[in-house]
Amino acid sequence: MSDDDFAGFAPPPFKSGDALQKLQRELRALGLVERSGVFERRGVAIAKLALDGDALQSSVVKRPSRSSPEWLHKVLESSADSRDFVAHLKKQLAAWSDRDD
Repeated sequence: MSDDDFAGFAPPPFKSGDALQKLQRELRALGLVERSGVFERRGVAIAKLALDGDALQSSVVKRPSRSSPEWLHKVLESSADSRDFVAHLKKQLAAWSDRDD
């Protein structure tokens, strides 16, 4: 089979609204609670998600902090970006111990 055989196939279009709902469910499954668009663990902000046209704006804290968290921002434009966001957040949550809260 040549590479030209797959030239007509394209990934399905990214539906940001559906992706936002799926990400919200996945973050809740990780034990995070949503308040005003911010996902928290034990009252400490961990992540934010917001629709931005055909993409999603995502943010994750560098380290959990009650006072003023420092956010890392990323635009999610595909399903792969969404999966990577959740995988990265799972790793971060596992790395942060209870004393970081």
